[in-house]
Amino acid sequence: MQKKYKTLNDLFHDQAEKNGYIRFVEVKSIEHERQFDEFADEVYKCLGFFQNHGIKIKDEVVINTKSNHKFLIAFWAAILGGMIPIPVAVGVGDEHKRKLLKILNRLKNPTLITDDKVQERLTSFIESNDEHTDLIDSIENSVINIESSQNGQIYTSREEDIAFIQYSSGSTSEPKGITLTHKNLVTNISAIAKGLNLQSSDIGISWMPLTHDMGLIGTHMTLFSYGLSQIIMDTDLFIKKPLMWLQQTSKYRASILTSPNFGYKHLLKIHERRPLKDIDLSSVRLLINGAESISVSLCNEFLEKMKVFGLKKETMFPVYGLAEATLGVSFPETGKVFDFINLDRKSLINEGLCIESKSKNNEFLFMMHGKPIEDCDYRIVDDNGEEVPDNNVGNIVIKGDNVTKSIYQDKELSKNLYDKDGWLETGDCGAICNDQLIITGRKKELIIVNGQNYFPNDIEDVIIRGGSFDLGKIVAVGAINPEDTNDQLVVFVLYRSDLNTFKSIAEEIRRIVIQHLGIEIDYVIPIKKIPKTTSGKIQRTILSNNFIDGIYNDYISTTRRNAKTTDSPSDYLETLIAITNDYSKEFEIKENDNLFEVGISSLTLSEIMMAIDEIYPDKINLDDIFDNPTLKELSKLLQTRNT
Repeated sequence: MQKKYKTLNDLFHDQAEKNGYIRFVEVKSIEHERQFDEFADEVYKCLGFFQNHGIKIKDEVVINTKSNHKFLIAFWAAILGGMIPIPVAVGVGDEHKRKLLKILNRLKNPTLITDDKVQERLTSFIESNDEHTDLIDSIENSVINIESSQNGQIYTSREEDIAFIQYSSGSTSEPKGITLTHKNLVTNISAIAKGLNLQSSDIGISWMPLTHDMGLIGTHMTLFSYGLSQIIMDTDLFIKKPLMWLQQTSKYRASILTSPNFGYKHLLKIHERRPLKDIDLSSVRLLINGAESISVSLCNEFLEKMKVFGLKKETMFPVYGLAEATLGVSFPETGKVFDFINLDRKSLINEGLCIESKSKNNEFLFMMHGKPIEDCDYRIVDDNGEEVPDNNVGNIVIKGDNVTKSIYQDKELSKNLYDKDGWLETGDCGAICNDQLIITGRKKELIIVNGQNYFPNDIEDVIIRGGSFDLGKIVAVGAINPEDTNDQLVVFVLYRSDLNTFKSIAEEIRRIVIQHLGIEIDYVIPIKKIPKTTSGKIQRTILSNNFIDGIYNDYISTTRRNAKTTDSPSDYLETLIAITNDYSKEFEIKENDNLFEVGISSLTLSEIMMAIDEIYPDKINLDDIFDNPTLKELSKLLQTRNT
């Protein structure tokens, strides 16, 4: 039975005495383990390091590191010291740096914790942007050194104290800091643990970033609160070698795995090229699936293909949550095969009614997400806040001790979080069908790519700033893929000239988005008119529905590029070109193309690197690409290291 805690400080001290471990699997497959008592000693020393460097109670500690071990030490040290940890993901694009700087500028007294290489790149970026030169001093001496530090002084936290802040994924817009109190966290962690029906024998394994709430709260903090051992796999390592996730599961007999939908898809894709062998997944009890739309067909495919390794069908566990709820909102029952429903698409879209489909040509599959977890409640309401009957689509609103009370440093947004009855609007739409929650879409126009939220205006602004495009002529939408219910990122361009000249424009847009945001555009489509309301607002829904209905198929076939290989000056270069063009879909990658500028995603790039590693084991890594971003340069590096 899990103990009820009032603060995270109490939770941490209690677990420090237990016999669990945290195993870190880093890049290059390096593993190291910390017993809970060893980890606690590191945290106490890190707190001493913080305090010796002048970080005080309620000061913000921005954690921007690629090391999961370092992240957790800094995170818990800040919490124990009454400081406010703020996780921010390390990204390769300029927009990630801009987001970090925007966050730093909004804080009262921040200290940045980062790595040497990350700090160098950030400093260089700051120096080239006059608007941020005042932040250079704040990142000096930001590398933790605890070896010579003494244990710090523990702060006695209260339930209402801010424990940490989760910032939204917005890049060009101002990031929104969701405050989470100790009460929010211990309430939701306890409910998640109960919803997962945690057992004393459970071992968790996750590759999710610790800057993501599923990785930090849903996996690490929940398992830790129960005194359970866990394996934290580096995200970049999973992207490069996803099969290792299941190999580690088999090796350590892990029972709880966490991944968004796209992770299962990525693993299956690599499994087809390099099949798994000699693994045993019979220990797996739960495959936690959340953070983005969940594909019923993909879940079935994954379970079917992994069945040969002993994976049981009842392991797939679809969940619903959001940052404003700390994390978890709705879970199904454990130990049962997941439920889904076939809805009539026309009735759903046109009338907002959930009616089971009688025709495969008109069906839309939706995953069932169970019922509210403990200490959290939801209901479905119309635009006036009135509750709607079951099987009617409406706005999902939530209430509970797990729900945030404010937006950090933003009184105006904080005032408008709740309605008059204390319910918070999630921004998601859904319905209650068969006594379970389904998610039908988003009321607001967020686009989800690989489990992360992107605002359309963010993407549009990046394209406009990065190229020679006019405001109002670029429209980004998320179009639901009918086959797997995932968003496809589609960019529409107001364009009335010859389509033969549009290919270069599409390539430029793809390059800008991948360079600045690190995401891949599925389609760039020219249109002669952008639909707008009488007030001038762009009607994105019309564009999205038209795309789904195939209205733009002729444009897509006209503008799609054919992948071809180029002449190769050497055997190494020829091999690299062949591999790259095999993975880069419709892109034509030439020997002098910068891989960060041609439009391929980081996920695809990592797949390419894995394929290269199969032929030339341990000769190059992801960091080498930063210094040698073209295939010609990489081929020379390979030649040097292979002689």
